[in-house]
Amino acid sequence: MVAIKIEDVKEFTSRLFLKDSFDGFLLKEAQIVTFGSVSIDGRLRRGFFLPQELERLGQEAYAPWSLWRPHCFELIRGKRLPESFRVVLQLPQDQAERFCLELGEKEQDAPGLYLNIRYEDGTLYCVTGISLKVFTLDKTLEQEWDRRAEEMMRQMKIAHM
Repeated sequence: MVAIKIEDVKEFTSRLFLKDSFDGFLLKEAQIVTFGSVSIDGRLRRGFFLPQELERLGQEAYAPWSLWRPHCFELIRGKRLPESFRVVLQLPQDQAERFCLELGEKEQDAPGLYLNIRYEDGTLYCVTGISLKVFTLDKTLEQEWDRRAEEMMRQMKIAHM
């Protein structure tokens, strides 16, 4: 787990809420605090969607960030900054499985790979996280996820490590 302090808050939030930079992730949960507090559970409610939409969504338990992004943006849009927000993004299962295979791990042990984004008191952090299905003392998966998340932030020019 690494905590990446985001220096350019405006660029990061633009990439998060306006651009498709994080659309490859799923929304696990979010909380946005402005004049009130809104909590979002990112679990897909499959009964809401048409069959052809469900086919595109696949078997993931959580909705793609791309579906939630415009709604979250509407909640923070305005002349004032939100008091705080927290967004937990998860890498889709098929990508987590590929990640494991690239490292020579068993794909059935694919972890939950997370980005925990937290804005509060004018400071923005992105903290990596991993949830393993099996107990291990080996930190290879966690260290590699940390490295790849940092590299992704560097490539987007939103964090400097």
